[in-house]
Amino acid sequence: MNPPRPLSPNYKWEALALLWFAFFFNQADRQIFGVVLPLIRADLHLTDAELGFIASALGWTLAITVPLAGWVSDRYPKNWIITASLCFWSAATLFTGVSSTLVQFILLRSVATGGGEAFYAPAANALISDLHRETRARAMAIHQTALYVGVVASGGVAGWIGQQWGWRPAFYVFGAGGIVLAVVFAWRLRRPEAPSAAKEEAPGAPRSIVRVFLGKPTAVLLTIAFTAVVFVNVGYLAWMPTFLHERFGLSLAAAGFSSMFYHHASALAGVLLGGWLSDRAVQSDPNARLKLQCLGLALGAPFLLFMGTGSTPFAVLGGSAGFGFFRGIFEANLYAVLFDVIAPTLRASASGFMIMFAFLTGACSPYLLGVLKPTLGLAHGLASLGVVYLLGALAIALAWRVFAARDRLSSSSIV
Repeated sequence: MNPPRPLSPNYKWEALALLWFAFFFNQADRQIFGVVLPLIRADLHLTDAELGFIASALGWTLAITVPLAGWVSDRYPKNWIITASLCFWSAATLFTGVSSTLVQFILLRSVATGGGEAFYAPAANALISDLHRETRARAMAIHQTALYVGVVASGGVAGWIGQQWGWRPAFYVFGAGGIVLAVVFAWRLRRPEAPSAAKEEAPGAPRSIVRVFLGKPTAVLLTIAFTAVVFVNVGYLAWMPTFLHERFGLSLAAAGFSSMFYHHASALAGVLLGGWLSDRAVQSDPNARLKLQCLGLALGAPFLLFMGTGSTPFAVLGGSAGFGFFRGIFEANLYAVLFDVIAPTLRASASGFMIMFAFLTGACSPYLLGVLKPTLGLAHGLASLGVVYLLGALAIALAWRVFAARDRLSSSSIV
């Protein structure tokens, strides 16, 4: 295996731009299903519970696969893992367009797409952390904006394609775009040379990694909060377009765009503000990142209630935008907080474990909302998600007040 080549001082920003586009397709591909869900239901006569299960199964597959992805990413070149991941999930997205049965959707959409996407986040976030040290939170915040732009683009473009030509071409377009990008990655994405301290310390076995992770209560509580966020986000993404379409009679394209744009445009503003505030405030207050996260979840909870109980599209979308802004504040600091307590050689593995726990539980949300939809209704189901956000805020508050000072690495170890 060839050693990493010396990189120019500005390469860290080129790499961030490349990863931004990969994360764009990662999230856009994941959202297509929710946008064209009514068309799939009408075409293939699937039930709400079956459609919710397809969305949940993707999250479960990701959760089961991502610890392996993190372990592999701490041992092999992250640039090639990211490139292979992008190519695999894009091909799975493209072939989802030929699905005609529930089993085919589960295999192509849930298992293949989810398994491919699992290898992206641990490697990408660890690579950003390796390249950006003084600008870590800002770089991760910029990277996070790709999630919001990708989901909005998918909401609008996939909805328009579905309305014009049917649901299958939406999967073809986004899948093909990701494959083209993977070719660019094979040419341009590189890895930095590891710091000397990291060269001397090899990553441990999976059992030792779990022991290190569980020995950091801050990491465990951050995972609980992230689980709450995933539970809310996955349920929102799967059912919000359908909620607007059915409750207010919006067209498929309008429902897909509106449900994604206002929420994620606000989240983009929140994540950029959260990253900027975090990198400034943490210089004088080591707990600043955790405080911002706690604030984000606590203030986002009431907007979820407004969103579910709104009687007009304006009220519903206003609640969606408010909860999106404070979601961004939380997500800007997610990996920056984790990497403050986890050593560099274990960061991809730790990211994998955090994502696994979050998605094993959080991915149940679309299925539960689908099961409850005929009786409880989507409005009450979406409104109740505010309680989940409050539970996440409590977990972050406990980490900040009790464990963070003990768990934090020394400044010399945070490279």
